[in-house]
Amino acid sequence: MFSQSSQPCQFERDCAVVMIPSGDELTLPAGTVGYITQSLGGSFTVFVDGNLFRVAGIDADAIGKEPVLPPLLPEGASDDDCEKLVWSQLRTCYDPEIPVNVVDLGLIYTCELFLNSQGQRDVAVSMTLTAPGCGMGDILVDDVRSKIEIIPTIHHVDVELTFEPLWNYQMMSEAARLETGML
Repeated sequence: MFSQSSQPCQFERDCAVVMIPSGDELTLPAGTVGYITQSLGGSFTVFVDGNLFRVAGIDADAIGKEPVLPPLLPEGASDDDCEKLVWSQLRTCYDPEIPVNVVDLGLIYTCELFLNSQGQRDVAVSMTLTAPGCGMGDILVDDVRSKIEIIPTIHHVDVELTFEPLWNYQMMSEAARLETGML
């Protein structure tokens, strides 16, 4: 379970976490000791007493790390600038069990930025999971939604979870297949 890059940690305060892979939400109390096994995309996977837990980037201070700050968009940014930032944010969403972001995993089927009837920017995302029964599905959908919603000038984000077509490893980028040994 532990790699050379696993780092010991102790929770400095009570912290809301999500159990992996069930998706159950609970609170780990201050003083809990564990190991950080993954720190990708602004969230952390922590191993505690035989279980894995996801710590959100905003709660990084609970395990002695710097909280993750929201992205910035320059004043007067174009729709293209905003769309680039949306895709950049999507690449910070990671399956907590696989060290590959959801874009390179091939989980994002579509992502469209458009102006709504009030002239505000909305985003519509269609995505899937590596397995239909994944307990982390709601967590990943919420992660995608929340990472886009924090972008300045984004008014609303709709994330649709679909299983048509079913995901398969060939949907992964070549780099992701290489990294996971599936090439």
